[in-house]
Amino acid sequence: MQDYQFYWSIVFDALPELLSGAWVTLQITLFSVVIGMFLAMPMSVARQFGRGWRYYLSSCWVELSRNTPVLFQVYIMYFGLGALGINLSSYLAVLIAISFNNAGYLTEIFRGGLNAIPSQQMATSRSLGMSRRQAFQHVIFPQVFKVVFLPFVTQAIWAMLNTSMGMLVGLRELSGATQYAQSLTFRTFEFFIVTAGMYYLIAKLIQFGAEITFRLIYRR
Repeated sequence: MQDYQFYWSIVFDALPELLSGAWVTLQITLFSVVIGMFLAMPMSVARQFGRGWRYYLSSCWVELSRNTPVLFQVYIMYFGLGALGINLSSYLAVLIAISFNNAGYLTEIFRGGLNAIPSQQMATSRSLGMSRRQAFQHVIFPQVFKVVFLPFVTQAIWAMLNTSMGMLVGLRELSGATQYAQSLTFRTFEFFIVTAGMYYLIAKLIQFGAEITFRLIYRR
């Protein structure tokens, strides 16, 4: 270890490729969180108040997404569907898998938020002439988002970290770009130390951006 020589210049030379991979990571994170959020909102309502096929479909989704590894979900989308003749690009397969996972976790996060909203809110909204959908859209969920802000941001960061699974199906996201770059130079330690720092910065960027958005929406 004492004889190990660090060559950081090699990593800096490959920085454009790493930044390109980081951009792919950010894209998939943003898209998967938005898709997962819009899927989770009706599923959380179905889990909390529904019955019949909507309840069972939402429950199956939650159980599968939360109790199987993200790697398994990525493999199913890329290799599993491929075996059935449905060939997805590595980008699309990872996006669908992470969105599927996000939807399951966000469903339970939103369901916890719904539990925190007094039931009188719905009754009052309906008495003012709102439909059930309008009440959830304009009254209930704005309050839910305020309640679940911290776990929502945590899930967004977790989704960002899970995008690293794309490396295993050939996606050049941040980890994939790093793996390719270090395979050409064999400077594994330097490349992955820098990449770890980039993941940390991306996580802080997500957290900071979410806090700014929260303050703008819920400012007093």
